[in-house]
Amino acid sequence: MPETSDQSEEPQNESVGTVIIAGVANLVIAAAKLFAGVLSGSAAMLSEAAHSLADTVTEIFLFVALRRGSRPADEDHPFGYGKEGYVWAFIAALFTFIGGAGFSIYHGVTTIIDGEHTGDYLWSYIVLGVSFLAEGTSFLRAKRQVAGESARWGISPFRFLRLTPDTTVKAVFFEDSAALIGLILAAAGLALSQLTGDEMFDGLASIAIGVLLFFVAGILARSNASLLVGRAVPRRMHNQIAEDLNSIPIVEDVPTLMTMQLGPGDILVAAKVDFRDDVSAAEVEAASDEAERRLRARYPAIRYVFLDPTRGMPGRSHVDGGLDL
Repeated sequence: MPETSDQSEEPQNESVGTVIIAGVANLVIAAAKLFAGVLSGSAAMLSEAAHSLADTVTEIFLFVALRRGSRPADEDHPFGYGKEGYVWAFIAALFTFIGGAGFSIYHGVTTIIDGEHTGDYLWSYIVLGVSFLAEGTSFLRAKRQVAGESARWGISPFRFLRLTPDTTVKAVFFEDSAALIGLILAAAGLALSQLTGDEMFDGLASIAIGVLLFFVAGILARSNASLLVGRAVPRRMHNQIAEDLNSIPIVEDVPTLMTMQLGPGDILVAAKVDFRDDVSAAEVEAASDEAERRLRARYPAIRYVFLDPTRGMPGRSHVDGGLDL
């Protein structure tokens, strides 16, 4: 996690930039692919146009998720609006699932059955090449953000993508990856159709693009659903929180420790803490304040800390909890 509160704002600002760049790129690419698809009659190109259009709408949902989810807490929502961001991100995943994947598979099947003739290939190849450069640029930005944030967490980029509560950067990374693979599939389908004269390959490429979109949408929907339900922090962070609480001099054990990811930059910590029996109430209050200060100093994303003094049993500290991926 970032070391300071100012740094904790940087990933969100960077996510906004990543989403905007990806959205603009996808809109331009969708128009170009649609032009080439109508001109050539290629099912794969039309599927790619639907793919890019779905990605464009997805980026709009993700932008809304960032803005709506970052609103400060108020009387109606005392824990903030972080989970609303996950709602919009979940809707974005569903749109990719229904809009892009559904159209691609349907159009691929109809192409195979009807044997639609593909016309001029040149424009399709030109658009695919330009699209690959544009999508590659967007992907490199998302990859750079993933690399930077995973370095701040001290974990690998792959593990970061599995653990991060920032579903926007995860969505852009996976969608750009799928877009690059989809372009390769479309080019392969066109080339095989041109070489063999059989439009089945163009239809198969369209179906393959749809299956790819189903896979990506499934990953993103599952991740957002987990966060909406109330996902715990990663196990390493959970154990560090337990260690920090146990390091308070008058703390005997931490029998129960629960965490919840309220938003990309908001974490709730609730724990039952067994304090020494020979200390005063004032000492317990001072120790609780010190525990909260230590936790927030280590993890600025921790916004809420609730400690419940309770009688525990020696050696019954809550360790190895949290999300284990």
